[in-house]
Amino acid sequence: MKRRLRRFLGTIAMLVVVALLPTGWAMATSVTHIAQVGTVDPAPVVMVLGAAVHGGQPSPFLAGRLDVAADLFERGKVKAILVSGDNADPSYDEPTVMKNYLVGKGIPADKIVRDPAGLDTYDSCVRARDVYGVTHLIVVSQDYHVPRVVAVCRAVGLETQGVGDRTARDFPQTWRRGVIREGAANWKAVWDVISKRTPTQDPYDSSLDDAVGSDR
Repeated sequence: MKRRLRRFLGTIAMLVVVALLPTGWAMATSVTHIAQVGTVDPAPVVMVLGAAVHGGQPSPFLAGRLDVAADLFERGKVKAILVSGDNADPSYDEPTVMKNYLVGKGIPADKIVRDPAGLDTYDSCVRARDVYGVTHLIVVSQDYHVPRVVAVCRAVGLETQGVGDRTARDFPQTWRRGVIREGAANWKAVWDVISKRTPTQDPYDSSLDDAVGSDR
């Protein structure tokens, strides 16, 4: 009986370790590349990943991300902002809502570039590289999501730092769901990186080059 119990517990422990491997990869890859708004090294671009929008307004989580990006811009940490989100359905447009919110906070419109096909983290990172010519950037999302974003972006060849928004913690239930979701999302991230799947393809877009190179 004791031997069977030990085997059972050993099997459970092994399954737990295997289940956590993708999370360990994300954490280990990103740990030295995550900073705060005041301490992050300057970069040409900050990329904000999309999240839910309602009635033309960003959800609280998305607004938190955008506020961090606006702060980075105003501090001179970045020269342009890439807003990457879901606009696959013409009636649902995350990037435009994101851009409008930033303009409302005083960010010049010509410093904000929309990526309408950032359907998930991997797509946003690869499209930043292939469609918009990014090589060096800061990424912004909720603090529990940032390790995965940094890990994926670095895995596809982008010099990446991450800054996390912590206002999500003001919504404990939603924040906990997000943390739990990261376990499964990290598995998907590993598969995306290994499979090197191809996101939506578009011709090269020089608008981000223009935004970075133009005077403020």
